[in-house]
Amino acid sequence: MCRLFGLSGGREPVSATFWLLEAPDSLAVQSHHDPDGTGLGAFRPDGSAYIDKQPLAAYADRAFAQAARTVRSRTFVAHIRYASTGAVAMENTHPFEQRGRLFAHNGVIGEVVRLEQRLSDSRDLVHGETDSERFFALITQEIEADGDVGGAIARAAGWIAANLPVFALNCVLITDSELWALRYPAVHELYVLERGTGEGGPARGEHLHHRGSHGELRVHSAELGERAAVVVASERMDDDPGWRLLAPGELIHVDADLHVHSRIILQEAPAHPLTLADLDPRAAASQRVAQGPSRT
Repeated sequence: MCRLFGLSGGREPVSATFWLLEAPDSLAVQSHHDPDGTGLGAFRPDGSAYIDKQPLAAYADRAFAQAARTVRSRTFVAHIRYASTGAVAMENTHPFEQRGRLFAHNGVIGEVVRLEQRLSDSRDLVHGETDSERFFALITQEIEADGDVGGAIARAAGWIAANLPVFALNCVLITDSELWALRYPAVHELYVLERGTGEGGPARGEHLHHRGSHGELRVHSAELGERAAVVVASERMDDDPGWRLLAPGELIHVDADLHVHSRIILQEAPAHPLTLADLDPRAAASQRVAQGPSRT
């Protein structure tokens, strides 16, 4: 399974340090497949998108992903790819940028040719081979119809769920001030943590420090010890009891003031659901880890 991570720090930029792949310091970490790509997306002070990503074949030097990178932004998206569609190449590595927005996806969509046929002028936004980039292009196409990002995600995901074979559509989309995240259907988990956004304020002065259970992603921010934030991740990344598992079909929107708006946009299961047995061996291997027990 690919690893998804999204973070919003509110109206003012915040500094956060990311390790996209930690050193293999245990047998548990060493036993996992090497990733096929790692990427971090954020926004510069002028609002332009910033992406730092690299395809990582199994034989590649892991130094790029293990290096700490400190970035200042209001929103962030990070992704660790285990390839299901497309070669291990830069153009297939998440996150993707389209029209000043950044996007990462965890899952598999079948019949990619039909998905591409659904695109009109947005087909020009696609540069790689992945179903993920085409899913993003369909969302972008829908956004350009009325400017409603949440509605566009709902329409794009709804069309795919009704017409194409689907394993999972979990995704995170960010602008320079807002974040959207979708979990659909139930095969992969996606969690949200509203850290210090309630009456209690920031989390008792504790630095934000999240680490994936497999050592594949670590995020640290001292500034967020004094400020609220909202985090979205493929797994609970610490023992905070505030982590909440999104419901299948749930889309959340985190606005610039860190208000979290939630709605179910897909009530029904995919019309043509894919199982691991339906996937080719490469795609199945990329998704199989999600079938194991979650961190508690």
